Amino acid sequence: MLGAIKKALLRLARQVVQGVLSQLTQQLNIVREAALAPMRAIVQQVTGGVWRGDGANAFVEEVSSLMIPGVGQVADHITIMHRNLQRAVDVIDRADQQVNTKVNSLADVFGAIFPG
Repeated sequence: MLGAIKKALLRLARQVVQGVLSQLTQQLNIVREAALAPMRAIVQQVTGGVWRGDGANAFVEEVSSLMIPGVGQVADHITIMHRNLQRAVDVIDRADQQVNTKVNSLADVFGAIFPG
């Protein structure tokens, strides 16, 4: 009974974490597609001659030195969080396997001492 509850709780926790990982992946795609890619495209258009002059140069400098790196940092943080959560899931899985191995081993020892 207790083992079934533990398995159910671990399965629920794993599902919650998988949902969070999925959301992080979606957010990373949004950052890349809705923010980073358009900014890079605008910079390319401006440097390609759509807008010229000191204002264009200042705009490209601001977007290239502040906006793009800032959005890149957000993407990096999302990626790091995703990787850390995945590592946590891996640690939980390994610990669960090790506990199950130890419990089964102990059950075998007790079974040998006190045959049923």
